[in-house]
Amino acid sequence: MTTNKIGIIAGEGKMPVYIAQKASAQGVEVVVVGIKGNARADDYACARVFQTLRIGQMGACIRFFKQHGVTRIIMAGRVQHGSIFSNLMPDLRGAKFLTTLKTMQPKDILSSIINEFKKDGLEFVNSASFLEDFLPGPGVLSARKPTQEEQQTIDFGFQTAKQIAALDIGLTCVVSQHAVIAVEGMEGTDRCIRRAGELVREHAEKSSVVAVVKVARPDQDYRYDLPVIGKGTLESVIQAGFSVLAFEAKKTLVIDLEEVVKLANQHKICLCAI
Repeated sequence: MTTNKIGIIAGEGKMPVYIAQKASAQGVEVVVVGIKGNARADDYACARVFQTLRIGQMGACIRFFKQHGVTRIIMAGRVQHGSIFSNLMPDLRGAKFLTTLKTMQPKDILSSIINEFKKDGLEFVNSASFLEDFLPGPGVLSARKPTQEEQQTIDFGFQTAKQIAALDIGLTCVVSQHAVIAVEGMEGTDRCIRRAGELVREHAEKSSVVAVVKVARPDQDYRYDLPVIGKGTLESVIQAGFSVLAFEAKKTLVIDLEEVVKLANQHKICLCAI
């Protein structure tokens, strides 16, 4: 991606930080709006300017980017669902925007935000921009390959995850053989995995093969909400006592890939891109 200036709307996590760092290293001027309660100014020392705004301050966000000559924006990082309620203080434009929403599904909200910014000449671009190396191709990344039973579980989990992703429920499911243990909701991936771990410990046989599978939406818009995994995801898998973490190849960002693979090997977890 080539541009001399990029705006970032940053939620929590390393993804928006890495985007800012890599863009800056390529000589791109970085302008960041951090979502209050999710992004910290200290993490964006490489940015030319950083501004914290609450969720819903749409007019202020648009004015800020235009003031600093930004026309291309990346939206990255997770927004804690709790902050949607505690930090939602819309300005006039944000309040008017909320009245136009037909549903409160993430896909519809985010695509509507993109269209609203476009009215002011602000274009959202691929949220994996500057992070192309973070999108592994298909294959087993860990030293341990899946057993036949694990592969069958992965295949079932992939089909299931694609169905819930198509319904815009979540991007992750936890499956055991041909049973669905948990699907991701508002709590996010890590909590979904931990919740599944509690259920398995209470009700399932210890010998059961359990796989965590994360996918992209069938019609994934690469400008927002790409699936992301990292060390935290794998640590949740380990804590839950599961043996497999699978994700959709070329469509899932793996943060700190080398560290994730190393941790998987240490705990004999099968890590694969499918």
